[in-house]
Amino acid sequence: MKYLLVDTFNQVLTTTTPDDILKLMAQQPIDMVLLDMNFAPGLNNGSEGLFWLRTIRKHHPDVPVVLLTAYADISLAVKGLKQGASDFITKPWDNDELIKKLKEVLDMQNEIVSLDEVEKEHIRRTIDRCHGNLSQAAELLGITRQTLYNKMRRL
Repeated sequence: MKYLLVDTFNQVLTTTTPDDILKLMAQQPIDMVLLDMNFAPGLNNGSEGLFWLRTIRKHHPDVPVVLLTAYADISLAVKGLKQGASDFITKPWDNDELIKKLKEVLDMQNEIVSLDEVEKEHIRRTIDRCHGNLSQAAELLGITRQTLYNKMRRL
């Protein structure tokens, strides 16, 4: 994969040890992570990949993560996307499709988002976090419930 990607992307870093991911990310700016879902021999449920996805998102929330797995499990893909993955690729991959998806993820990362969109997404996430409790969401947002209603109506 590295040989494939170096022809398209400026720099490609690889590691076979997931513990090195955060070290690499601390040493230099990383535009995107392509993360395998399984590392330990015999383990193929994706739990390692989901753990590292959460860890990367916690320490580097703006870096997109694309998940890679040999097991085309829809529920695993949904879990990964819900936990913040930008996309999901299954093995074996088509080289052209892989590069196309990675370029799309980077392009989406570089899009400029309006303040209204940022506010809308922040309000949506806060309401989701509060399980629909608008009073609690308004409190977390530091606004009144009426202001939250008005913002929801406007957005």
